[in-house]
Amino acid sequence: MTDTGPLFVSSGDLIADRRYQWALDLAARGDLAGATDLLTQTLELAPGFAAAWFTLGTVRDRRGDRDGAVAAFARARDTDPTDAQGARLQLARLGADEAAPPMSETYVRRLFDQYAGRYDTALTEHLRYRGPAVLREAVEQVMREAGRVPHFGAVLDLGCGTGLAGAAFRSLAGRITGVDLSPAMIAKAAEKGIYDHTTVASFADFLAGAAAAREGYDLVLAADALVYVNDLAPIVAGIGEILAPGGLLAFTAETHSGDGIKLLPTLRFAHGESYVRTVLGANGLTVRRLAKTSVRSEKGVPVEGLVVVAAAP
Repeated sequence: MTDTGPLFVSSGDLIADRRYQWALDLAARGDLAGATDLLTQTLELAPGFAAAWFTLGTVRDRRGDRDGAVAAFARARDTDPTDAQGARLQLARLGADEAAPPMSETYVRRLFDQYAGRYDTALTEHLRYRGPAVLREAVEQVMREAGRVPHFGAVLDLGCGTGLAGAAFRSLAGRITGVDLSPAMIAKAAEKGIYDHTTVASFADFLAGAAAAREGYDLVLAADALVYVNDLAPIVAGIGEILAPGGLLAFTAETHSGDGIKLLPTLRFAHGESYVRTVLGANGLTVRRLAKTSVRSEKGVPVEGLVVVAAAP
């Protein structure tokens, strides 16, 4: 999933707000020159208006003005410490800042809150998403190879979204917990009655709390969730703290032909295969299955990805 576009927020100046709204309307109709003029007027009235700076960066980028876009995105980044619009990602995409910066929690929460109402339809019908089915097949294969029954007493679904992965694994779980940063996504998941418990939290906060409470999970899932995480090491380390002996971590990731972490044009992260293996090994997890696959398409083209199942000692 990519960004849903500029967010309308108030600058605190009624006239600036009106000009900003007109600029959004003009940009949506393709009048980029008119939108640029109105955004310039808006920022003369409200120079601290981060959303307007971000929109100006977007419009300049669409007009082919890279340097102007970089300058506007930099002002948006500097004006809003929470980076709610994702200006750092845009700067990285344009090669003007850190190559693979972390996504701010505010940005991710806004992105998915806006998307929650049409999430299931967009993924399953438009993007041909099949991550949960691919994950279940991989987990069942690993369990069969180990001579174990594919059933788990406690399952954790990280980045559960609206519950697509939870639904795929419900029959294999004694109890299942869903965690997501977006309240709107959690509300959609709760409506389905899949989870025994749902929580709105970041991965890091939930994992730290679960470790402190000495909670243990037999299976931890992350279906299409780690594409919004740049450095996997802290998350994998946190998962390692709560996996029961012999427990499994199963996830999908987007990948690329090189090593390390790469920010894609879609503003998601791709992780190289050797990087994934290194992170898992460094945290005491043994790879049981790692295969190239595609769990979604972009503009009709399959996206290169990985399905991974790793085991705790």
